[in-house]
Order: sequence, then C-alpha cells, then structure tokens
Amino acid sequence: MQDRFLYIFLDESGNMDFSANGTRFFQITGVVQERPFQAYKALSELRYDLIEAGEDIHRFHATEDKQDVRNRVFSIIQQNLNGMRIHAVIVEKRKTRPELQEESLFYPRMLGYFLRGTLRATDLKAYQEVIVMTARLKSGARSKEFEKTVKVSLARMLRKKVRWRVLHHPSHCNFDLQIADYCSWAIYRKWNDADVRSYSLISPAIRKEYDIFERGTEYYY
Repeated sequence: MQDRFLYIFLDESGNMDFSANGTRFFQITGVVQERPFQAYKALSELRYDLIEAGEDIHRFHATEDKQDVRNRVFSIIQQNLNGMRIHAVIVEKRKTRPELQEESLFYPRMLGYFLRGTLRATDLKAYQEVIVMTARLKSGARSKEFEKTVKVSLARMLRKKVRWRVLHHPSHCNFDLQIADYCSWAIYRKWNDADVRSYSLISPAIRKEYDIFERGTEYYY
C-alpha cells in the first residue's frame, strides 16, 4: 500500500495593527489536500498563456492580479475543488483583549486554534506524514514562533508514529500556496466587504470558518 501524505498550505489575510488604522479582521486559511494536485498543470499553462500574451507574471496573487486573471485562476480552482478541504480561522481584532494583542502572543494562539481545529477534522491514521507549508516569512522571530506553534500543535495531535514537517517556501515557487492565497482572499472579502462573488466559487470545499470571538461583545478600541 502506497504511503499517503497530508499537505496543509497556509495563508494569512489582514495585519497585526490593533488600532482603528489596522484591518478589521485577521485570518488564517489553510487548503488541505493530497497528491496529485489537480490544478497544478492548468495553472502552469495559464501562467505561460499570460506570458505569451505579453504579461510578466511570476506568480498568482489575488490582491495584485488583474480581475481577468483572478477570474481565470478562480475558474481553475473551482474546477479542481475535489480533494480540497478549506479551513479558516477569523478574528475580529477589536474583540481581542489588550493583553493578547502582542503579536508574539496573538499569532501563535490563533495559529494553534487553526491547526487543532483542522487536524481534529481529519482522520490522521491514514497518513504517513503531515506536511505544513507556508510562504517564507520575512521576520526571523515570526518564523521561529510559527514553527514552534506548529510543532507543539502537531506533537499534541498526531500519533507518535506519524511524521510531520514544517516547510517555508516562497509562494512564487508553489502553485498550491498561491491557491491558498486565492482562497484566503475570497473568504476575507466575504467577511470584510460582504462580497461573496469569489467565495461562492470555492464554497463547496469550505469545511469550517471559525469566528474565534463570535460570542464576544466587548470592543477594546
């Protein structure tokens, strides 16, 4: 029997500015899937189609891409949702207690919520290894916090015989990280702007949107 590997491709939306100048929400989104990654070939073909049409594009990034490009990327994602499971943790930042607003506390806590919820929704007995992939982080301290949180969460959730790794890859080298970016953008647009046009395209694969402070009633700024 061939070994099975579970991949979790992570992306973030929003920022860490806990003030009226910051984003309303912070969000962690993950696309969970196994090989073969069905959308890979189509995205590669689209990239070269765009290059041959005169575009200079080295990756797909929902915030930066033109609407026509976004439409074509979302079409490919929509056609390849089978095998994808999308999870997201959404934080309305104004409801975050002041003592938790420090990034070194806030980020690991939210990432831990995301990983525990995602892994508990998965039958891990079937997998030889869990591989968590994220875009390479610029901050060395942030990268260490990320890796520490992932390791602690995975160690608690996985059977001792299951191996796991955390990999930081530049997003332009990985179409699946780019898919995670697009899915994160679509979910964020729904929450922040009440725009569900892109969200509706990926909604069949969305398994969980967890509003961390859904029951919170107090705003701290």
